[in-house]
Amino acid sequence: MTKAPQHKLHDDMPEVSKGDDLLAGSPLPLGTQEMKGGVNFAIFSRYASRVRLELFDHPEDTTPARAFELDSARHRTGDVWHIWVKGIGPGQLYAYRVDGPYNPSEGHRFNFKRLLLDPFASAISSSPLWDFASALGYDPSSPGKDLTPSKLDNAKTAPKCVFVSDPFNWAGDQPLRHPWSKTVIYETHVRGFTIHPSSGVDHPGTYRGLMEKIPYLKTLGVTAVELMPVQEFNENSVTRKNPQTGQTLRNYWGYDPVAFFAPKSSYSSLAGLGRQTQEFKQMVQAFHRAGIEVILDVVFNHTAEGNELGPTLCFRGMDNAIFYDLEDDKRHYKDYAGTGNTVNANNPVVQELILAALRFWAVEMHVDGFRFDEASVLDRDNAGNLLAKAPLLGRIAEDPILKDVKIIAEAWDAAGAYEVGRFSERRWASWNGRFRDDVRRFWRGDDGLLGQFAQRICGSADIYSKSGKGPASSINFVTCHDGFTLNDLVSYQHKHNEANAENNHDGIDENFSENYGVEGATVDANIESIRKRQVKNILLSLLVSRGVPMLLGGDEFRRTQGGNNNAYCQDNETSWIDWTDLEKHQENYRFAQGMIAFRRAHPVLSKEQFYTDAGIRWFGPTGGLPNWTDPKEKQFRESNSPAPPPLCSRRPMPQPHFHRWPRPAPPLRRPPRGPKAQQNLDNHPPGSAAGRRNLSPHDRPPPTS
Repeated sequence: MTKAPQHKLHDDMPEVSKGDDLLAGSPLPLGTQEMKGGVNFAIFSRYASRVRLELFDHPEDTTPARAFELDSARHRTGDVWHIWVKGIGPGQLYAYRVDGPYNPSEGHRFNFKRLLLDPFASAISSSPLWDFASALGYDPSSPGKDLTPSKLDNAKTAPKCVFVSDPFNWAGDQPLRHPWSKTVIYETHVRGFTIHPSSGVDHPGTYRGLMEKIPYLKTLGVTAVELMPVQEFNENSVTRKNPQTGQTLRNYWGYDPVAFFAPKSSYSSLAGLGRQTQEFKQMVQAFHRAGIEVILDVVFNHTAEGNELGPTLCFRGMDNAIFYDLEDDKRHYKDYAGTGNTVNANNPVVQELILAALRFWAVEMHVDGFRFDEASVLDRDNAGNLLAKAPLLGRIAEDPILKDVKIIAEAWDAAGAYEVGRFSERRWASWNGRFRDDVRRFWRGDDGLLGQFAQRICGSADIYSKSGKGPASSINFVTCHDGFTLNDLVSYQHKHNEANAENNHDGIDENFSENYGVEGATVDANIESIRKRQVKNILLSLLVSRGVPMLLGGDEFRRTQGGNNNAYCQDNETSWIDWTDLEKHQENYRFAQGMIAFRRAHPVLSKEQFYTDAGIRWFGPTGGLPNWTDPKEKQFRESNSPAPPPLCSRRPMPQPHFHRWPRPAPPLRRPPRGPKAQQNLDNHPPGSAAGRRNLSPHDRPPPTS
């Protein structure tokens, strides 16, 4: 693969402003399109009065090699500005300047001094100098702050778009289309998975480094990786310092995109402008060859431009009043995601942008699915009300190109929406936050959780069935990137986020966790034994439950974040996977691997229908029915025997009285062999008669044929 050229355009072809080298162009498609020996450029802006396209030779250049003023009479069709330029090749850097009214009280924030990214750019130049402070569209020294436009130019520190047109040989690659019933998701971070020195890969922290770990994931048995954000973002957007080390914090998670179509450039090991798109495609192709799907965690509810005091990078400078949902005074932004702004997903122009981005990742990049961050934001109207049928969500579900793509919602938002089980169309799956909480509390030993825990094991019919959804709509998880790791869930009673420089105020306070006697790591063998069993209890619960299991990367060998439950700014060993833990916790890894194999060997556990009266039986500790009404009851046995059972899993369970149990709980019994899989579940505190009956240690589940 050759390096993309970075020609000095003014040497190769003289600057032109008329003739056959410069044409009016076409309004479609938006973005860039190679055609007839040149490239067509097209952007949307309804309220702009002036648009200029600038071409650069190098990412750090302040002055463009060529610039083209787009005449509104010749280069505008409706609200789309367009131009065709001859001789443009792959690797060409470009950006826009857009002028119009600067009147924040009317929603307009045009500033011709700001270099703007193309909303449809499929690659962004990597810039170690990327500084959001220099991208502010207003004068921060003025008394009115954002009411006065900045007169300083930011071209030197602003990233540029990269025109990408390199062919890629997919060699017949096709979507895998694993059914939900055969899906086991593994959530991880591209950089964090291999950047630690212990990873042993040749290209740490990159798409290629992730490719090098595919054999590990294949052996573990997962069928899909869910990658935390890879849409281009600025890792330098966090400027606070770690009070414990003095080091500047970084935007590690990336949940604030600047470009919806562009894969993160710093995750590429390849040199050359725009080469990140090729390496991303190589990664997807390699995963598919291993039978593993690629799901992206995407953010369309907000952008990195933040509130009225944030930078002007793209949408704000292109047409702020169209792209964002504004308050009545229009100077301020509605904020349902807790990030400063809300993308106006009710506007048809914005809907088309989001649909185009999803199609791009699915068609051009061969991605298999999407997990939508704070998806309930996209389910609100312009007044903030939740909609029965949000237009964008319906269009995504019914889009013919996206028909076979997995779509998963984080069915809540920072403004209080919680739509788990009833989010949009039947086709939408959702992260099941109730599964997380109920499983955590059951194994912690809380009273009154027996009924809820049974419902979670059986697919959460009480949550999903009313909206016509089945257990395949429930993405079951106990831990994810947001919160404690599995090891920390059984090692810390409180969060420890002091390193985030927010006085430990960030991150949720109620984690339903327990430390079993010591906060954090310990050499106490008894406490460590309890923690080890609890980790296995939780893994078993996850992997025998109907629904779609999702495992947080590293939980299979007890990765720790030292009690930090909100490590969004920790691009360091707090977040990175330390592969020496795999050797330390081989027993835990073998158990996780074995449970995934056990699930695969017993399809009854993952059917896409809820259990029926004819398909499940319940037993209490004495052999009769469990006492569902007793909040102190903490044991039951479940059987998939075809014999007629006395209890239907859909029967509503009584609401519990919640009480915290501060002492450790014992393990599950070893899962038995055979197709009539049975489970003995007991979370009595050790020391009780019932608890003593179930304290025998267990390792990985037995092999199955």
